[in-house]
Amino acid sequence: MKNTCLVNWFLMKFLIIGLGNIGVEYTATRHNIGFMVVDFLATQKEITFKTARLGEIAELKHKGKQIYLLKPSTYMNLSGKAVNYWLQELKIPLENCLIITDDLALPYGKIRMRGKGSDGGHNGLKNIQEVLQTQNYARMRMGIGNEFAKGKQIDYVLGEFDEEERKNLDILLKKANEAIFSFCLEGLSIAMNKFNT
Repeated sequence: MKNTCLVNWFLMKFLIIGLGNIGVEYTATRHNIGFMVVDFLATQKEITFKTARLGEIAELKHKGKQIYLLKPSTYMNLSGKAVNYWLQELKIPLENCLIITDDLALPYGKIRMRGKGSDGGHNGLKNIQEVLQTQNYARMRMGIGNEFAKGKQIDYVLGEFDEEERKNLDILLKKANEAIFSFCLEGLSIAMNKFNT
């Protein structure tokens, strides 16, 4: 029995979901930083996304863990449909799922990981919560700052990173990738302690 448990842990599967909107007009926008994180990871690991039901999916093995990367094709405010489908399709427990999203409340470059919480006004998280009927899922919030004038929130979120932000974007994406691997290998609590700085 003990050996079986060790085998199950060693072969554990994880679903990492980057939130964003499909379409070239959204590719480089702040709202799409979830897509950017998983795209960066796929590039580093030299794997490619394949078009599948409700999204694009890629898979890799890392230190014995099977990790699936998902970019929903449902648009941000219907993300829950893709999340729910792939959790069931891949038979992955919710505790092995990590949602990556942008967050206006955090300064640019900051990362916050949590195991549960409200949607914080984020339409993608709101829909995931509605579909899954729970707030108890891990999320990694990527700070995009809030340097916008009154009434310009949508323009800011759907705008591209400025020149200064782009200089440090690869550093931020690499840090997010390290947090993903920590989540998969060491668990959420340790990942939070390491990356919630």
